[in-house]
Amino acid sequence: MKDASQKHPKYIFVVGGVISGVGKGVTASSIGRILQNRGLTVTALKIDPYVNVDAGTMNPTEHGEVFVLKDGDETDQDMGNYERFLNIDLTRTNYMTTGRVYQTVIERERNLEYQGKCVEVVPHVPLEIIARIQKATTDAHADVAIIEVGGTVGEYQNVLFLEAARMMKIKYPKDVVFVMVSYLPIPSKVGEMKTKPTQYAVRTLNASGIQPDIIVARSQVAMDEKRKEKLAFSCNVPHSNIISAPDVDSIYDVPINFEKEGLSDLLCELLSTTCGVSESKGAKDWKAFVKRVHSAKKEINIAVIGKYFETGEYILSDAYLSVIEAIKYSAYSENVKPVLTWINSEKYEKDPKSIKELAKFDGILVPGGFGKRGIDGILKAIEYARVKKIPYFGLCYGMQLLVVEYARNKAGLKGAHTVEVDPKTPHPVVLTMKDQVEKLKNKTYGNTMRLGDYPASLKKGTIAAKAYGATDVIERHRHRYEVNNDYVAHLEKAGLVFSGKSPDGTLCEIAELPQSVHPFFLATQFHPEFLARPLRPHKLFTAFVKACKK
Repeated sequence: MKDASQKHPKYIFVVGGVISGVGKGVTASSIGRILQNRGLTVTALKIDPYVNVDAGTMNPTEHGEVFVLKDGDETDQDMGNYERFLNIDLTRTNYMTTGRVYQTVIERERNLEYQGKCVEVVPHVPLEIIARIQKATTDAHADVAIIEVGGTVGEYQNVLFLEAARMMKIKYPKDVVFVMVSYLPIPSKVGEMKTKPTQYAVRTLNASGIQPDIIVARSQVAMDEKRKEKLAFSCNVPHSNIISAPDVDSIYDVPINFEKEGLSDLLCELLSTTCGVSESKGAKDWKAFVKRVHSAKKEINIAVIGKYFETGEYILSDAYLSVIEAIKYSAYSENVKPVLTWINSEKYEKDPKSIKELAKFDGILVPGGFGKRGIDGILKAIEYARVKKIPYFGLCYGMQLLVVEYARNKAGLKGAHTVEVDPKTPHPVVLTMKDQVEKLKNKTYGNTMRLGDYPASLKKGTIAAKAYGATDVIERHRHRYEVNNDYVAHLEKAGLVFSGKSPDGTLCEIAELPQSVHPFFLATQFHPEFLARPLRPHKLFTAFVKACKK
């Protein structure tokens, strides 16, 4: 919805105070969702303060999931939240890091694009940041851009990003709003919600020349009026602009809770923009989805078998965030509640008999990954799922290892393997892609995999084609290895069906067994989880969930 009097797009900066990890990404996504429900065109950007150019070279156990955009950019997991909440596709213009910004400034200087001027950290770096924000907003034809600044306000790495935000506020005073997400702890021995850490966070933000317009107060329980009054008085923020954001059972409750607090009305007022009614179709669809989230009672038990578990349980939701959410969306659409059990594949290497525990699960899923560790355990689990006819869904590495297991145990190819694990295997059923050989040799790792959207053609009558209801699809990829075409005919003769291939037939995208042989034994070379949305569950995940229900 465009306001005729609106000369400039609107910008909402979401910054964090006190501690990280309390929900800035969900807050930014939820703000976008409630404004979208009011008829505004919304886009979202993530600013990460690290010097890495992108998230692709970071360990998922330390940083969390690498989310791949349609144009192949490897980004932070918050980009996935934006896409899921807003049901939009973002591009590399929506993501920036300190490394990416500095790289561009230095390249421009080398190309004389600054016309011989002395290039300085200020103002040239903040100006590059502002240019990127404005380009992303313009490219999306957005009424409002939500910009999340990673980390917390007190971190040195954020100084230049906050400076860019301050400069934008000066230039567009009526078009920029600052939202601080800050945590209000309740020390167990005190039993009282404390506002002082947030007061200090606001003062730290003030030191950067920025005054928050809204404080989103994260806490275990809803904030009382006394605490609101205290924050209002101490932080120079109106009482009505302090939003209580207590812990919730589901992150998808957050937009609904924000609306109960009147946040979209407040934002529309602060931004002086015309908004549609709050009870729009979009808002009703979201509420219907959240209702399904809470009403699903019948459980399906799914074992997720992988290798990025050794850091402890707290990291699991970060390393496989999109997979978890994709399972949820399809489960809720089928009115069932998914119960996920995380199993470190190394367990089956140390104790082979323990694999019998998989008999109690309704389904088994192997997500993506790289490297040698834990592979034998995964192969044992895939074999168990195939023999015992337990629904199996493999993603990326989960497909390559399905092919290895089938080649060894059904196609008679003893010692078959992927060259990633065993370069000297007598039967390299999974090879390095031709365009990746030199890149690996030269250690050119950054943003060089097969990344982003690619089309696939599906065989009619297969599980995949029936699930999609189509024979031509587009999915997102992130891999360096592919099924070796020299073995495809041999594997197909042994009963494996390559139901999806690249349009030219050179790359295998989906492998499966016919339903006459197995209820659901299917894996994809691509990552379908990247396209799963709350209001648009991915069809392959839904087919897997249906098989698990049976």
